[in-house]
Amino acid sequence: MTMMRITKLAAATVVACAAAFTLGAQEMSFFRIATGGTAGTYFPIGGLIANAISNPPGSRPCEEGGSCGAPGLVATALASNGSVANINGIAGGSLESGFSQSDVAYWAYTGTGVFEGQAKVEGLRTIANLYPESIHIVARADSGIDSVADLKGKKVSLDEPGSGTLVDARLILAAYGITETDIEPEYLKPNQAADLMRDGNMDAFFFVGGFPAGAIAELATSRSIKLVPITGAEADAVTGEYGFFSKNTVPGGTYEGVTDDVQTLAVGAQWVVGASQPDDLVYEITKALWNENSRRLLDSGHVKGKEIRLETALEGIGVPLHPGAERYYREAGLVIPGVQ
Repeated sequence: MTMMRITKLAAATVVACAAAFTLGAQEMSFFRIATGGTAGTYFPIGGLIANAISNPPGSRPCEEGGSCGAPGLVATALASNGSVANINGIAGGSLESGFSQSDVAYWAYTGTGVFEGQAKVEGLRTIANLYPESIHIVARADSGIDSVADLKGKKVSLDEPGSGTLVDARLILAAYGITETDIEPEYLKPNQAADLMRDGNMDAFFFVGGFPAGAIAELATSRSIKLVPITGAEADAVTGEYGFFSKNTVPGGTYEGVTDDVQTLAVGAQWVVGASQPDDLVYEITKALWNENSRRLLDSGHVKGKEIRLETALEGIGVPLHPGAERYYREAGLVIPGVQ
């Protein structure tokens, strides 16, 4: 065989192999999940989910102990400024998906609440409700505050302007017939309010987030506190009017000195996505989120991961499901809720 013939044969083999690789190669796609600050709960949960739903080309098959994610997907969790920033990124097309409080997502979709006066984010869709973010009303143990009604005449921080907590606090106060003129309001971040309470200069403050919350846990080690329950007909009216609220319990012992369970309300930490994302992709992502491999990752990876359950995936949703996610839930036999 001549050298020229060998060269031609080798070249033909390379071209054939390259063609076969191209035909057999799995298409790679990238998917971002915007979360929150690295010190919060959103970021580690986002990392767990990104790991669970990823299945890069060439990965070992799920049935052989490899990745059980969406075929060809490489997902990444990004640190961000939180719910509002995530939704704005999705609306602007710079993000595929992100985490958001359910109330913030609802306000964005309807152009209400903290999005009042802004264009509705009508292209927002939901993948899943993840876990509850409890509404904490933290009071000094010696403040004389045992109910929401007792907040009248007290110095109470409602969180900073533009926050979801501030809007939630106003809704709850209104349900109990209380306005900001009935209290001495402050508009501080929870850690700032906690610092004032530690020094005896704050009676109570609102906080919305998963428990245990670091600022509250730290405060409870140096100052006796109580959690004020949100219950009764007033709480029922809130959950009845606003579908993104649900009833919730902070277990006794979550915070030092608070030994009994406390009934409250919660909003969901939800995973939202742009409506323009392909239906098949979101279907595969949703399917991957709820497989057995993901269940193990969530249960072992973070205390809040254990609360991410298929049976609560549709609770408190005020933004329509993405068609790909809806397809999965219908196949799973779940009842698809209406939205407000």
